[in-house]
Amino acid sequence: MSLFDTRNLDTLPYYDGPLGFELTESGTYFRLWAPSATDVTLCLYSDGLFGPEYRRESLEKFQDGHWETFIAENLEGTYYDYLITTGGTEYRSMDPYAVSAGANGKRAMILDLGKTDPEGWADDKAPERESEDIIYEIHVKDFTAQRFSGISEKARGKYMALTERGTHLPFDESQPTALEYLKSLGITHVQLMPIFDFASVDEMGSEEQFNWGYDPENYNVPEGSYSSDAEHGQVRVRELKEMVKALHESGIRVIMDVVYNHTYRLDSPLFRIEPWYFYRQNKDGSSSNGSGCGNDIATERPMVHRFILDSILYWTREYHMDGFRFDLMGLIDTRLMNDIREKLDSEYGKGEKLIYGEPWAAGGTAVKEGFQLSDKNALPLLSNGIGAFCDSTRDLIKGSNFDSHSSGFVNGGMVDLNLFRHAVAGWMNGDWHFRTKSANQTIQYVSSHDDWTLWDKLKFTCDEKEDFLVLDEKTIAANKAAAAMYFTMQGRPFMLSGEEAARTKIGVKNSYCSPLFINRFDWVRTKEADELISYYKGLIRLRKAMPAFYDKSERAKERITSFSTVGKKTVLITLDNSGREDYPHLLVIYSNEDKETSLPLEKEYSVLLDPECSNRMDSPIKVKGSLSLKAPAVYVLAY
Repeated sequence: MSLFDTRNLDTLPYYDGPLGFELTESGTYFRLWAPSATDVTLCLYSDGLFGPEYRRESLEKFQDGHWETFIAENLEGTYYDYLITTGGTEYRSMDPYAVSAGANGKRAMILDLGKTDPEGWADDKAPERESEDIIYEIHVKDFTAQRFSGISEKARGKYMALTERGTHLPFDESQPTALEYLKSLGITHVQLMPIFDFASVDEMGSEEQFNWGYDPENYNVPEGSYSSDAEHGQVRVRELKEMVKALHESGIRVIMDVVYNHTYRLDSPLFRIEPWYFYRQNKDGSSSNGSGCGNDIATERPMVHRFILDSILYWTREYHMDGFRFDLMGLIDTRLMNDIREKLDSEYGKGEKLIYGEPWAAGGTAVKEGFQLSDKNALPLLSNGIGAFCDSTRDLIKGSNFDSHSSGFVNGGMVDLNLFRHAVAGWMNGDWHFRTKSANQTIQYVSSHDDWTLWDKLKFTCDEKEDFLVLDEKTIAANKAAAAMYFTMQGRPFMLSGEEAARTKIGVKNSYCSPLFINRFDWVRTKEADELISYYKGLIRLRKAMPAFYDKSERAKERITSFSTVGKKTVLITLDNSGREDYPHLLVIYSNEDKETSLPLEKEYSVLLDPECSNRMDSPIKVKGSLSLKAPAVYVLAY
């Protein structure tokens, strides 16, 4: 048996001192936690990729498991890595606490981070929170790579693309793109798909490469392929900060998608500094694989807990991130998630930073006994300030994500209408499907980067020809209804970029490494889908204006004053909209009867939303006696 089969990893010492490099007036410190190592050597380089090492220094080991050395020089601009000997095997490793790197993240860079700050960075702050958080998921490259984006050629697919002002379609100046488009929609937050250093793209390779980026290499280093210069580590840091600053100045907060449940490969910097400590193992010693990626991070171990918490706080402090979306949160233990929530609340104010994630995993994981994972069953154990994507709402509206032709309410499926009683309340009174403490925990959505786009899913179920490019009336009607449903439910709305523009991947489901022409945001389509985009804009405006929808308190469900069903496929919900004097009560109607029907009305109502218009607040239509219901459709009536 090897050393790694016999040692008790849980007895390794905990170290709470500084890690990584530290620049001081007198010189540079290097510190690494590697308690099982018998030798650690620092290697210094003048460049980040090809140049030979020019110096080596041995590190001294301390009883708390960390190694340390001091060089009486300011080594700013120098690159480094470590040679670590453990159990007779020598590993060359990046520093897990590296803050930047040369191309492809092979060598860490020593930086004076203050020198990477763009002008005005010290005064940068998040825009004021609005009544509602509208989250919009984007991928830096796919959102900005198309040549019709109006973005300068050098900036396409880069952090810089989202700093450019005044962008529009080249053939239509009235149609905004990129940053200007985000501002026009009215969304309040962008969720950035992975922008940490991921291993699945060669940063020195072709611009045609594409990957979603859920392949962590260096957790605290920005991805270099999105920078204008991947070779020089300071550039990616500065340009990411410039992008965050531009979004903040445009009234948009920034959420970072983080992947602390697995690494790209088991042979990672985390494994090389302390073999197996950062990973879960099955009883036979093999790597646990609940992530479906070949390894699972052991978040329950003390130094792993510390590493992830340190990483979250680093991104928040250094890059002014406004929240975090956790990939496969169902593999992360509840103690860590609650600790992250507590630390962010204590430093920035309760709930100021959004935290939410996927409350599931790809499979079972070998978590240590006594630890609860942050899956759907654990929502009552998580802080009320930790949200979760609600697949129950998603599938109720459009059908299962596992079957392209499975239908939900808007595309003709037979569903249990009583489930809308739970969905509308953000599942605060949920059954076994989903149960939350309050609507603050519920992320309401119908599409994300995963699986089919909403448009493609609806095409499979609404269009016999499955012609993904054609904007037909039937699919548009189903799309409008799907959006109007989750925008009129309590919780926090989330949408994939382009959902509002009938975004299609031509039926491709898992496009994580598909070519750019499949994944890219189609800016020409925004012109073609202007009616649908206008409908989403109205939904966003309506959502922000109605307390009955955006209330996140634990008493929000009490705003639902009645729930009933009529016919085979019509749901009626009345809501207390107190806080809005002109519209103190709302009647929300979800309908998809087999034929157009008439709903009797007991009083006169003002129509705020219907299938034709989602923004009638300023000039509502008056109705009394009855209301003709189209199918599928959502109505919001006020009285």
